[in-house]
Amino acid sequence: MDYKEAGVNIKAGYKAVELMAEAVRGTFTQGVFSGLGGFGGMFSLGAYSHMAEPVLVAGTDGVGTKLKLAFMADKHDTVGIDCVAMCVNDVVCCGGSPLFFLDYIAVGRNDPEKVAEIVKGVARGCKQAGCALIGGETAEMPGFYQPDEYDLAGFCVGIVDRCDIIDGSRVREGDALIGLASSGLHSNGFSLARKVFEDQLPEMAAELLTPTVIYARDVLELKRVVDIKGISHITGGGFYENIPRMLPEGLSVVVDRPWDVPPVFRRLQAQGGVGEREMFNTFNMGIGMALIVPASCEAAAVDTLAARGRRAWGIGHVTAMGAGVEICLT
Repeated sequence: MDYKEAGVNIKAGYKAVELMAEAVRGTFTQGVFSGLGGFGGMFSLGAYSHMAEPVLVAGTDGVGTKLKLAFMADKHDTVGIDCVAMCVNDVVCCGGSPLFFLDYIAVGRNDPEKVAEIVKGVARGCKQAGCALIGGETAEMPGFYQPDEYDLAGFCVGIVDRCDIIDGSRVREGDALIGLASSGLHSNGFSLARKVFEDQLPEMAAELLTPTVIYARDVLELKRVVDIKGISHITGGGFYENIPRMLPEGLSVVVDRPWDVPPVFRRLQAQGGVGEREMFNTFNMGIGMALIVPASCEAAAVDTLAARGRRAWGIGHVTAMGAGVEICLT
C-alpha cells in the first residue's frame, strides 16, 4: 500500500497550492517577508517603528455549521470571507490594524479546485481587511471527515500602539451606542437557523451564505475622526453576551431606538417560535458591530460611516442603571 491508497493524495495538495497561489500573492503587503510554500510565514514590523509602544493583538475563529450550507449548495467561494471576518472583526475591537492571516483547512478528500476556491475566498477577505495571507495548512484526513466535507478556521494578528488601545475603560454614562448594519446572519446561530429552515434550506442557501461583513477598514477610518471608546463584535451570544464585554463595571446599555432588521430574522423568529430575548441572545439581529462614542459624536459617526457606504444607526445609550443590556424596542 501507499499513502494514496490510504486516502491521502499528496499530488492533489500540490495542485491546490498551484491553483491558489495567484490569489494568495495578491494579498501581500509591504510587510510580507516570505514567499508562498515555506514552513513559516514571516512579516516585518519595520513599517510600524513610528509607534511608541506597539502591541500585537490576535484573534482566531472558524466558520461553524454555516459550512453545512456550503456543502449542500456546493458553493465554496464565500466561506473564506466569513473565516477572515470572524477573526479581523475581533482584532479591530481593540483598535488593532490587521497585519496578517493564516488559515487551516481540514478535508476528507483533497479536491484541488474546491480547496483553491475556499482559499480564494480567504484571500478576498484578507484584501477587504487590508491584511496579508502569509500561510496556511490543508490537511487531508480520510475517515475523520466525510469525503466531500471540510472544516475551515484561521487566525489574524494585528497591531496597535498601546496609547491607542480601545478597551472600554473610558466609557461613561450618557455615551451613545452606534450599530453597524450586518449582511444577515453572518456566521452565528446557524445550528438553530438550519433547524428552523430545515425544509427550505435549498431555496434559502444563497441568502444564508451571504458572507460576514468585514468592518476593519471602516472602523479604523472612523477612529481617525471620532473618539471611539468601546467596540463590540456581535457574534455568538448576540447582544446580551457581546455588548457587556466593552463596558466597565457598573455601567450598562439601553437599546431603545430601532433600525432596519433584515427580514430573515423575523421570518426565523416567526417560523421557529423563537422568543424575542432568545433572538437577541443568539443572532446579531441586523447589527454586526456596535460602537460606543461620546453622545456629541453620534451624528458624525453615523455620517462618516454612511460616506463610506456603511449603514449605521444610533441605537441606544450607556447608563449607570441596571446591568448588562436592556432592550426596549417594543
